[in-house]
Amino acid sequence: MSGLHLPEEAGVILLPDTVLFPHGGMPLHIFEPRYRQMLADAIRGDAMFCVGNLLGDDSNDPERCAAPVGTIGLIRASHLSNEGTSNLVIQGIFRVYFEEWLSEKPYPFARIRPIIDTTMTKQEESDSLGRLRSAINTALTGFPPEVKKQANNLLDQATDPATSSDIVAQQFIHDANDRQRLLETPEVRKRIDFLIHFLENSLPPN
Repeated sequence: MSGLHLPEEAGVILLPDTVLFPHGGMPLHIFEPRYRQMLADAIRGDAMFCVGNLLGDDSNDPERCAAPVGTIGLIRASHLSNEGTSNLVIQGIFRVYFEEWLSEKPYPFARIRPIIDTTMTKQEESDSLGRLRSAINTALTGFPPEVKKQANNLLDQATDPATSSDIVAQQFIHDANDRQRLLETPEVRKRIDFLIHFLENSLPPN
């Protein structure tokens, strides 16, 4: 992901109760004419667009109804049907702040600014990852062994606590408000603390 150049402006698909995290994948069905145009423009360009959380009931007024932070993603696969609709998979790349909503496109279009994660010392990283892994394993007590193995494999794929926190959030956090809160939190330590608290207190007993 580090070799990708993020655009300064991008199309945004606004969907209610929908939050995509960096490093997470999301299937989408594109059928509205304006988003079909957005997808076509993205494919002709850098194959990127943003996913934003629609908080109100009118995506034609994103200034009022869109959450301030979303995720820019890369189109990994897209299939165009004979009817002009598309099924695709987008992979989250980076948190972005929607700095300004622009009116030059028929779909939501924004000037964006990447949000940089805070850094941690090597010792803090090691301690945080250990606590997070322990919380996941405890939360999955009673699940089939392959479930715990899959969860640990996900952590093994991460290269740092920031990536780990987003991978875990994508898989375990389902409430849209909690997901948006985590997306808007650049402090990695706070994200991990939230996830550990959730894993220790919110998952149903087995």
